[in-house]
Amino acid sequence: MTTSEPNIQTVSTESLLSESAIASEQVEKATAVTYAEEIETVIASMAVDQKVMVGQSEAGGHLWKFKYGSVEVFVQLTGETEDDTLTVWAFVLQLPANNEAQLMRKLLEMNWLSTLESHFAIVDNQVAVISTRTMAEISTGEISRVITIVATVADDNDDLLQAEFGQ
Repeated sequence: MTTSEPNIQTVSTESLLSESAIASEQVEKATAVTYAEEIETVIASMAVDQKVMVGQSEAGGHLWKFKYGSVEVFVQLTGETEDDTLTVWAFVLQLPANNEAQLMRKLLEMNWLSTLESHFAIVDNQVAVISTRTMAEISTGEISRVITIVATVADDNDDLLQAEFGQ
């Protein structure tokens, strides 16, 4: 006759593993930095005059505006899930412009070689530098890179474009 007694060692090991997993998850949640906090850290290091305007929607989205060199940079986060998006843009030239055909050709050529993960676009009758990305698997470094690239490309080109094509 055999008796079926529980294996005390296995039960206590499983219990310890379960407790350890719960504790690790709680520590992760307590120390996790939100996307919004990561963005604010990047912006704080870049804002020229240390003035940053921030807005928040009821749906959990955020919008920041700050000055970088001679441009105003906008950063929009639609929420905190991996399905949400990060969009960064800065306006560089008001339209209509002088010689718009030449301007469009120049912007397309610049999109090919000098804008990295950003690109020139037309938004509300203005030429803008823009980049957008979903938050899925984004790292802190990628957040910093997107914001830095848009701000730098816009600041490096706004005065040149305005001098050549501005009215």
